[in-house]
Amino acid sequence: MAYEFKLPDLGEGLTEGEIARWLVEEGQDIAEDDPLVEIATDKTTVEIPSPAGGKVSRILIAEGEVVPVGTVLVVIGGDGAAPETFSEREPARPPRAPTATPAGEKVRATPLVRKVAAELGVDLATVPGTGPQGRITEDDVRNAGGGAAAPPAEGERVPLRGVRRQMFEHLTRAHREIPAVTWVEECDFSDVDLRRLVPLVLRAVAESLAEYPELNARVEDGELVLLDRYDIGIAVQTEQGLVVPVVHGCEQLSLDELDAEVRRLAEAAHAGALKPEELRGGTFTVTSAGKAAGLFVTPLVNHPEVAILGVHRIEERAVVRDGEVVARRMGNVSVTFDHRVIDGKRAADFGLAVIARLES
Repeated sequence: MAYEFKLPDLGEGLTEGEIARWLVEEGQDIAEDDPLVEIATDKTTVEIPSPAGGKVSRILIAEGEVVPVGTVLVVIGGDGAAPETFSEREPARPPRAPTATPAGEKVRATPLVRKVAAELGVDLATVPGTGPQGRITEDDVRNAGGGAAAPPAEGERVPLRGVRRQMFEHLTRAHREIPAVTWVEECDFSDVDLRRLVPLVLRAVAESLAEYPELNARVEDGELVLLDRYDIGIAVQTEQGLVVPVVHGCEQLSLDELDAEVRRLAEAAHAGALKPEELRGGTFTVTSAGKAAGLFVTPLVNHPEVAILGVHRIEERAVVRDGEVVARRMGNVSVTFDHRVIDGKRAADFGLAVIARLES
């Protein structure tokens, strides 16, 4: 009997996923729990095992395609035809021409397509989408704009796929929706053990968030939801792109436990082995580029969170102490926050509280 495998709900409000890589081929025999497919979400790339054994009859979705949760991806066993249960739920219909997006429904188009539409003065709501699941393509927009020819292609084109595509879309949304403001101040790291910088920062942040709960929050349906847990994300740059694993329960962990968990998550991130639950539920984010950190950068808020703390380059600088110029190990600490829900004074007070804890 044939088994149809659908894109599962991977949690955290995800509604779609990208087929990053098939780990099987049509005609191949596969055992239950063998690696089947890699799915890229806006969090990471997840390897999914096969829920059934048998011959891979049909692969229905190609690599690089983005499909909604519940889409049938592959048929295992049988003669390759879709199972009867599938045809009964959704009777076969003759193909129909694409239609414009109905009023009130979300237009499905990438940021690049939206930019082209704006340049050509095309209303996307009136454009029939010919891409997967009705997505509007660049050709759709140019045809609607009078067939304006695209400029000659030049340079090497590298498709944005997997984690990089998800990062592209996620950060585009964050930059578009959040009116971000950044506060920055110097911190004296002379007495800080830099080998344990990240866990020390996590502890200082968790303790300070307890005093300033509006920064340990998220925006949902037009409301600010104050959270009573301190699950702090740490931004990790990998060869596949930027990922943000979450250190859960920071307020309950000792410094040694924080250190061990940070190292474990960073190693898993670089190996591409993070589990979905290790990327979910963050309430706040900390970022530091380590040796590559500049004097100061402006991080983007990790939507739907409302703030992010950055630790920037730490080096010896000339500073005045007790009327004398001395060399101290200094670095900048920043707080970038959503100004819709947090005012500047509270963000600054939070940042100063973190610095005071680090300097002490």
